[in-house]
Amino acid sequence: MLFADRLERRFGAARALRGVSLSVHAGECHLILGPNGAGKSTLLRLLAGLARPTAGSVTRPGGRRSIGLLSHQSQLYGDLTAVENLTFTARLYGVSDPGGQARARLAAVGLAERADEPVRGLSRGMVQRVAIARALLHGPNVLLLDEPFTGLDPQSSELTLGLLAAEQAAGQALVLVTHDAQEAWELATHAHLLVRGSWAFGGPREASLDGFLRRCREALHG
Repeated sequence: MLFADRLERRFGAARALRGVSLSVHAGECHLILGPNGAGKSTLLRLLAGLARPTAGSVTRPGGRRSIGLLSHQSQLYGDLTAVENLTFTARLYGVSDPGGQARARLAAVGLAERADEPVRGLSRGMVQRVAIARALLHGPNVLLLDEPFTGLDPQSSELTLGLLAAEQAAGQALVLVTHDAQEAWELATHAHLLVRGSWAFGGPREASLDGFLRRCREALHG
């Protein structure tokens, strides 16, 4: 569903990514961890087609429309209501019944009662949930998620986890960047550690979260 081959990304003399490859198939969830500055967000931008690699390539069999992206920026308009934001997005993607689909997605993230409020008046966690609904709105085959649990309280995190699990069970693939592996460990089929722009290790998820975290500590600190 998504294939990256030996991606490199340079900013002047600095290399943000160094020969990163990744194969993502239906129903998989690839968990990506790494310290600040490791290149995680840069990788998601390349996978989404928002930036071009300096070298290497990304193959998206369904084209860019097959991608749903949740980035650090919400990509929402503050003066529009939550439902207006999603309706606008639905129309851009040619979704049938854009208003109805927008309200259905907001209900799925627990915001049916706040749908008609301007986004600028919502809490940080609510804005995050609207952004998640936006990423899911057009039924993408692959979800690229940059810290999806940021700003969410425990109840909202649990709701989001269940929503992502349902998407995964329906065949969607997930690439999920997080600083806390425990947040999405139960979703993960694969787990990777990115350090200084290249994979320290990665592959099918280990049975033990503790074992994975131990490998991360060893790779980062020796």
